[in-house]
Parts: sequence; structure tokens; C-alpha cells
Amino acid sequence: MDRRSNQNQSKVEGNKDKSTKYGAQTNNFSEDVEEKDMKGEEKNNFILHAHSKDLMNKKINVGVTFESSFLIQGLSRDLSIHCLLKLSRSDYGLIATLNKSFRSLIKTGELYKLRKKIGILEHWIYFSSEVLQWEAFDPNRNRWMHLPKINSEKVQVFGSLAVGTELLVIGTKLMDPIIYKYSLLTNTWSVGKMLQTPRRMFGYASLGEIGIIAGGVDEGGKTLSSAELYDSNTGKWETLPKMNTPRIMCSCVFMEGKFYVIGGIGAYDKTHLTCGEEFDMKTKEWRVIPNMFPIQNSMFGAPFIFKSLHSYAAVKNVLYAADYAQQEIKKFDKDTHSWVIIGTFPNHDTSVDVWGLSFHSCGDRLLFFGGCHIYGKDMIEIYSWVADEGVPHWKLLARKKSLKFMHNCAVMGC
Repeated sequence: MDRRSNQNQSKVEGNKDKSTKYGAQTNNFSEDVEEKDMKGEEKNNFILHAHSKDLMNKKINVGVTFESSFLIQGLSRDLSIHCLLKLSRSDYGLIATLNKSFRSLIKTGELYKLRKKIGILEHWIYFSSEVLQWEAFDPNRNRWMHLPKINSEKVQVFGSLAVGTELLVIGTKLMDPIIYKYSLLTNTWSVGKMLQTPRRMFGYASLGEIGIIAGGVDEGGKTLSSAELYDSNTGKWETLPKMNTPRIMCSCVFMEGKFYVIGGIGAYDKTHLTCGEEFDMKTKEWRVIPNMFPIQNSMFGAPFIFKSLHSYAAVKNVLYAADYAQQEIKKFDKDTHSWVIIGTFPNHDTSVDVWGLSFHSCGDRLLFFGGCHIYGKDMIEIYSWVADEGVPHWKLLARKKSLKFMHNCAVMGC
């Protein structure tokens, strides 16, 4: 190999080392990829894919200008950005290593704002099997990725929200309330702004750049009717009007631009609430919706901690529920305020521990996560169904070895 070849090889390897700083997009694509060694050298072999198949054939008119020279030699800046928008966001971490202009463009988040403006969204699944270690899964490319480990100790997590290009992990550190914030743009964790009323056992959901948490119990043990909204553009929490009914362990979704709180445990007699509440984002008012929780007669009289055996997800403004006790998928009929059984869970050996199961929306699909035992090995499986009017036909998206079940899960679309 001649001297010029050696120099080019060194540049390529240098770019690979830098790529880990600008997004988990390029970090540890699969189980077979090892972590950095003690010297910090990457063992990954990165491949830059030209296009994501689901993002091709978009006609884009960016119409923005930026303050520096060419991104791609010989192309105008607008045309260069046009090309970048058609790439998968899996590629952005590696692109950030090419030059300072690319790096600056990606770190500002401007590409993601433009993608949203023209209707491009890619959904990734974020989850943790260990409190401080989070992973991501890209269903478009069937890739598993490791996020940097949260640098902390003695952390208890109460919930997680994917908001904009951020992942919020809400919990306590050494008994004190804390929120850890992961940035997709920089692939780093930091401490985020704290809730105005710290709480646990709350419900939560996100939509684009905003997320809302509702209910829960405060540090003094009082059941709350308050709710707070997080805006990733400002990084701040805003206190919303109070719900009509205080509740803990409730579930939440967004539908038709409105925020819904479903079920939960009441504050006074500790019974399960069958009503839901709807928050209008425009009028800032709450409305009670009766019979929104699919309660069963067998649930009455049972210890309240075992009653929250449902997860909810909304796809195309239709509400679905996963009934863990019956292993059934149900759909909510808005006209009759009743639940209709439409199918069952994926046909696999799911974990008997309900905390190891998760049910989420992901674009136009419903996702079901579960632990299973196959040929003597513990695995995590991800199933997908494109929600329509028919019976759910679950498709296995991915399977991964895991010694533990998932503690928390969130879906980020950007």
C-alpha cells in the first residue's frame, strides 16, 4: 500500500471514530457489534446507505438558506439539503463526520424540522432492559443500537417520553427527583428541567415536540389531578388546568390533536376508575368521558395494584387496548363508548410478568413487545401490525437475546 493510500485509510478511520459523537444512528448496529475498547477505538465497520426505501421519490422544495459554503461540492446548499432530507436518519451520524458544515447542520436540528415540514417521519423504538442502559431499534433497517450509558447511580425510573428529538427519563436519584434527557442530535445525556410538581405513578404520552404527564402521586403521598406539558423547543414544563378527577396509574394517548387520560386508581376509595378525560389543546379544558376503561367484573375487589393490566395506543385516531389478563386486543367504539374485541396477542410464549410487555403505536402500525423463552434462551420479540379494519395479523419484526425484560419503552418519530 502506497503512502497516499495510507493517508486516505487514516482519514476514513478518523471519521469512523468521530461518528459516535453525533448520534446513536451509527453506534452498534446489531448484537454482533462490540462496544468501544478501553482505548476508545471503534471496532464497527460503518456503511453509508444512499437512501431509505420509504423516503424515496419525495419532491421537496426546501426554500431555506444557511450561512456557509457548499455542503456538497458543486451543488447549491438547497440542493445539498434536498439530498440529505431523502436519506434515512440512520445516516446522519456518519454524515456529521464529513465536515464542520455537515456537523453543524445536523446538530442544530434543522434537518429534522424540515423533514417534519414536508411530512417525512421515521419512527425508532427506544427501550431499556437495565435502568441506566438504553437501546434503540430502527424498524426500517432492522438495526439495534446502543445509546451511551447514563452516568449515574441509584436511579429509579418512573416513566419515559420521546419528545421531538429528545428522550426524557423521569425518576429519582438517591431519592431526589431528576429527569435525564437524551439528545438525538448530539448522542449525549444531560440533566433536564424538573417537573413543577415532582411525582410518580403518573400517566404520559407525547405528540411531536410536546409531551404531557397527568395525575400520579406527589412526594407527600397525595393523589394528583394536575398535569404538566413539556415543550422540547423550549425545554420547559408548563402547568395545565387540573383534571376533574385525581388519579394514579392512569394511561394516556393523543388522538385528533387532543390528550386523553384513561382509567387509573381514584384518590379516595382506591377503586378503579372507568371514566376517561379529554383535554382540548385549544380551549385548555377537560371533559369527562364515561366508560372509557374496559373494566371486567373479575377486577372488582382485587388489590388495586393488579388492576392496571391494560396498555393503550392510538393509530389514525382510533384507540386500541392490549388486555394483558385476557391476551386480547380491543378497539374503542366512539359512538357507543364501548370496547370491541378484534383479536389476540401475537402467538408466542409471552412473559408471565406484565412489566415485561409493552404496547405502542408507531406511525400507522401497532407494536407489541414481549419476552419469550426459545430453545433455552430468553429473548425480546417485536411484533408489528398495520392497523386497519380487519383482524390483527402480527408480523415478527425482530428478535434479540436479552437476559432481562424491558423496564421502559418509548417511540420517537422525527
